[in-house]
Amino acid sequence: MNRASEADWQRLAKTVTGRVLRPGDAGFRESSAPFNTRYASTTPAGAVSVADHADVAHALAWARDTGVGLVARSGGHSYAGHSVNTGLVIDLSALDSVSADGSTGLVTAAGGARTAAAYAALRPHEMAFALGNGASVGIAGLTLGGGSAATSRTLGLTADALVSTTLMTADGQVLTCDDRQNPDLFWACRGGGGGNFGINLSFTFQARPVADVSTCLLLWDGADAAAALAAFAAVQEAAGHAPDAFSVRLGVSTAAGRDPVVSAVGLHLGPQGELRELLAPVLATAPPLRADIADHTFWEAQDHLLHETSAGAFAARTNFAAGPLPDEAVAAVLARLADWPGSGNPDGCGLALYTWGGAINRVAPDATAFVHRDARFLVSMDTSWAEQDGPAAVEANLRWLAGLREAVAPYVGEGAYQNFIDPDLPDWRTAYYGANYPRLVEIKKRVDPDRVFTFAQAIGS
Repeated sequence: MNRASEADWQRLAKTVTGRVLRPGDAGFRESSAPFNTRYASTTPAGAVSVADHADVAHALAWARDTGVGLVARSGGHSYAGHSVNTGLVIDLSALDSVSADGSTGLVTAAGGARTAAAYAALRPHEMAFALGNGASVGIAGLTLGGGSAATSRTLGLTADALVSTTLMTADGQVLTCDDRQNPDLFWACRGGGGGNFGINLSFTFQARPVADVSTCLLLWDGADAAAALAAFAAVQEAAGHAPDAFSVRLGVSTAAGRDPVVSAVGLHLGPQGELRELLAPVLATAPPLRADIADHTFWEAQDHLLHETSAGAFAARTNFAAGPLPDEAVAAVLARLADWPGSGNPDGCGLALYTWGGAINRVAPDATAFVHRDARFLVSMDTSWAEQDGPAAVEANLRWLAGLREAVAPYVGEGAYQNFIDPDLPDWRTAYYGANYPRLVEIKKRVDPDRVFTFAQAIGS
């Protein structure tokens, strides 16, 4: 709800050190445009680009005083557009500092910092913690929703590396949250999802030393059903017997004017000789059209694995699988790809399996808010479309995605990944948080009884 007058907005502009931007102002779209243009029609009444923590407090107090709904925005990559609203966006992007201490391994990131800044701070010290593959992804949202990466089977989730966070609550208090201070909030901030409990001003992580690694890129013809089935079976089998040091993203995708392709993009925290041994059964039973296997420094590998989604609109569904997808599941996916209605977005559509387990699953489901600790694979399904695609094409793509999810449903669990938040998921409370949801609701009631921080799938909704 937006009840602010022009005088109210002028008062906010005079109160903060940063800039208050309104629709039409230079820089307004950069501070408030959704990453997923599916939600491009959502326009805030205003955005404040905060310059310091005092600005955050002023903006929060102003929103409570005027009754204007607020949302804090870090990287802005919410799949469901929750980094934008029709009220006030508190843009944290200027609070982007990251510092790393090579002697202790502690890394502190401000609330608006992004992945690229974290890697830049970590690299001189040859240490790391689990971070995503998108350079512009905000560390805040990544951490609060769990945060997985190609290194997670060894290093755990991003949230597992968190040792402390500073949180501004709805009443303007600034709380240090760790194992000793405000431990319930610390628990909730490790997988309870972004935007639920307050505005996270900073995060401190424990990093670990890293050494040289190797990577692989394997490609198969997805239009050849026999080759695709063999590739899926072989890669899943290899992943199931691999050490934690190996992880792979196995997927099948297509786009307009492009033949389907099966791909396996892998990272091994060891030399290519070991990686070739791990992949030998795959290469023998399902020879790929292309096989790139090479040694890299850890940082070269991060660049190699870097992925940025193309501009445009998209929708995603996720589940977790306790074991490999059988041939009949993969065949059902290939059949659905053949029926994709098409779009103008070069990202097209597809399904991907991310290897899970290892260090992720050695944490108890109730030790943090992130409950998904027994999966072998994260299953992600998506489709996309472009601005020029009409409403009929959008509806057709969403129906297609629902059909793909239905085809895969018999082979996966009911859980879903809260960082790939899905606005069309009806049972999201159980799917995202499972048995941890009641505790999250109690914490929410205590720290935000007036529901200042809210959105369609907010805790307690």
